[in-house]
Amino acid sequence: MPEWARRWGWELLLAGILIGVLILNVSLSPFYLGVQNVINTFQLSIEKVIVAVIMAFVIVNGEIDLSVASVMAFSASVLAALHAAGAPFGLAVGAALLTGAIAGLFQGFFVARMGLPSLTVTLAGLIGFRGAARILVEDQSIGDFPEWFDRLGQDPLVGRLSFGLLLFLVGIVVAGIILHRTPFGRSLYVIGDNSEVARFSGINVARTKLIVMTSSGFVAGLAGVLFAARLGSVRGDLGQGFELDIITMVLLGGVSIFGGSGTMVGVGLSILIVLNIRNGLGLARFAITTQTGVIGVLLILSVLVPNLVSRFARRRHRGPGPAPPSGGRTTDQGGDLRGREHESQQATVE
Repeated sequence: MPEWARRWGWELLLAGILIGVLILNVSLSPFYLGVQNVINTFQLSIEKVIVAVIMAFVIVNGEIDLSVASVMAFSASVLAALHAAGAPFGLAVGAALLTGAIAGLFQGFFVARMGLPSLTVTLAGLIGFRGAARILVEDQSIGDFPEWFDRLGQDPLVGRLSFGLLLFLVGIVVAGIILHRTPFGRSLYVIGDNSEVARFSGINVARTKLIVMTSSGFVAGLAGVLFAARLGSVRGDLGQGFELDIITMVLLGGVSIFGGSGTMVGVGLSILIVLNIRNGLGLARFAITTQTGVIGVLLILSVLVPNLVSRFARRRHRGPGPAPPSGGRTTDQGGDLRGREHESQQATVE
């Protein structure tokens, strides 16, 4: 197999799936190829895709953040509550962003400094921050935001592109550069692959994890503010269930659930697949529950298929006989379909 095919096999597979989804959507609805529909495909899920970019960093680093949608709601609720109380709106926006960062820092402390599993910590955060959001706004729908704020979330800023969509496009490019072309990004791969090796390599593992978790909280808070601007109001159930789509986008994109591998190109392709599946099913008038079920199946497959491919490739390479114990970290998302970057990270991190 050519080196380029081995290295980018998973991304090539995703590209093929995306083409198939596009062809299917065109056959399901005559409105699918409309320019406004293409814009709406992103615009109606822009908060999810923004958070998916930072979620890729979290999972590459060997952690997970289940609380992002709850932090979105909590930050937006802080914004709405301060606005309803008569606080200057700029102060309310700043407080909402700070709330997201503090939520991430709080969880990051327990993960990075106390050594608790991020799955447990952020699951508690999912429940706790959602509860705090409901306490702040109760069952109300708080809105009546300044006109400029509503326009920021709803109106095009450049051509037909909104502020949120421009932010995503810039963000995913910058994220790709950081993840693949900087020492910090390379350190995430090393930590995700083996945190003990990372420590012996001189990487400050705790500090790196704290930075990533805090950044996840901040970006979730930013997404919550953008969601409030797009909807023009805030409720305590804002963003409920977004975690499923966000995590699916990252794992389907080739980021290993165990950490240490994945590319931003794969995440970008996966985002396109998930958004177009939802958009196509919506245009074909499938129920929301059906759409969610399809995304759930994608999430299962995004974890199961690479594991099976990886195990099959290793057994074929080693020949018959029992495989040696894996220690729980045998999965390289995409397996031997491509040579992953983390294999050379330990030698390149300064």
